[in-house]
This record gives sequence, structure tokens and C-alpha cells, in this order.
Amino acid sequence: MTFFLRSRAALVTALPLLALTACANHQPTLYGWGNYQQEVYQYFKSDASKSPEEQILAMQESAQKVSAAGQKLPPGFHAHLGLLYASTGKEDLAVAELENEKTLFPESAGYMDFLLRKYKK
Repeated sequence: MTFFLRSRAALVTALPLLALTACANHQPTLYGWGNYQQEVYQYFKSDASKSPEEQILAMQESAQKVSAAGQKLPPGFHAHLGLLYASTGKEDLAVAELENEKTLFPESAGYMDFLLRKYKK
């Protein structure tokens, strides 16, 4: 009888926890990350196998997929894309992406202004 009561108590305790866990797993994400994290890793990897142009194409593709899914791009996405543009000599596109990052995430304004000083003359 004691075993039955313990099992029942464990079941009564476990069921609400399982229900909460199931609910927590179905929350929509705030941002669509796409392959952004892999691209940043690739950028900082010392033996990068992708050129900046290939990384730009991959990020543009990721941005299209995220947009098609109705999600927003995460913080840092436009800044990273801007730095990739800058590394390929496309300073006008770099400035546009850094400004976009600054507009979408005002908390990044100080750092974006710091980066923009190099390209705005």
C-alpha cells in the first residue's frame, strides 16, 4: 500500500511538471537565427574555409529564409553582414547594414557609431 501511495504522489507531482515542460517547448522564438551562428563562427575561425563573399551569400540566403518564415533577424546579424561587406571593399553596403543594426537595436548605437566613424567621412 505504501508503494502505491508513493507512486501516486510521484505521478501527481510529475504530471504538472511534464505539462509545463511541454508548454515551454512550444514557445515561438523571438528571432530567426538561420545559420547566423555558424557564419559568425566561420568568420572568426582562423582557418576559414569560406571567403567573405561566400559568407555574405550564405547570410543573405539565411536572411531570406528568416524573412519568409515571418521572423526577425537577431541582434548582431546586420552588423556582422556590414563587417563582411567592409572586408570586401563594399563600404556603402557596410554603412547601410551598420545603420540598419543601429536602427533595429538602439542599444547598439554606441558601438555602431564607433564602427561607422571609419566609413563615414
